[in-house]
Amino acid sequence: MNLSSIFLIQIIVTVLFSIWASIYDVRKGFVPDWLNNLLVAFGLVSNLILTFLTSNVKFILASIISMVITYAVSYLLWQLHLWGGGDVKLFTSIATVIPFGASIDFLNIFPVLSIYPFTFSVIFNSILVSFPFLVIVTTRLIIKNNFVKQNTDLLINIFNYNALKALIQSTLNKSVPVKDLKEGMIVNKYCFNEEHVFKLIDEQNENLKVYRNNDDDFRYYFKSRSAGGITKNDVTLLKVMCAQKFISDSLSIKLGFPFTPAILIGLIIALSYGDLMMLITKNLVLVI
Repeated sequence: MNLSSIFLIQIIVTVLFSIWASIYDVRKGFVPDWLNNLLVAFGLVSNLILTFLTSNVKFILASIISMVITYAVSYLLWQLHLWGGGDVKLFTSIATVIPFGASIDFLNIFPVLSIYPFTFSVIFNSILVSFPFLVIVTTRLIIKNNFVKQNTDLLINIFNYNALKALIQSTLNKSVPVKDLKEGMIVNKYCFNEEHVFKLIDEQNENLKVYRNNDDDFRYYFKSRSAGGITKNDVTLLKVMCAQKFISDSLSIKLGFPFTPAILIGLIIALSYGDLMMLITKNLVLVI
């Protein structure tokens, strides 16, 4: 078996797993850890096989280095609330299988390669292709919630802070009964005064976090600390506190959009066409 055939197997398996992850994300709102763990294992094993076949350690080293760097960068972006924890793990698993871009000669596929790790191309492509989708979904929510009719004056000054705040609150948030909360939901700011609520959340130390409040009426507030959303333990704690009347019967949450399909599209573009950022940069240089 030649190297191109092994590269092709790696690509097919990665795409199939990304499709599988996208289906999970769309249907259930999360990507299971076991799926990403399987892909990581496949990446390490397949690149170890490449190392033995070629007597070149670069394949397994590149796999490990790419995995570590991609995890570090995507984890940082997760902390900045750009995507969820499952997306971080999917990027990391893709990096483990395909540490650098490959051209498949017998399929006549020669993507435009970048100077940085292949997974960064997938990340950039995913972000770029997600913008149109987010615009369409947000516009649909604005129309569905009658934001235009109810806030005509604000829309005239759409770049005004109050207009943007009203837009976000009316379209990208919704109230959910505590009994219907699920793992991965992103809880918005909830103000309270009870000291025991502060201690319960602080001791659990999961995705929910308590902050000091500057409002005179409330001493504290809690919210999700990252785009990963609340954990199973957070959900259980919130339901217990609700049953004991420590908090209200409903909470405001951010509407989450599955990002995994964008990762899948970004991966396919990176494999078949190349790095969109590099292509845009080259076209800009040629135009200038």
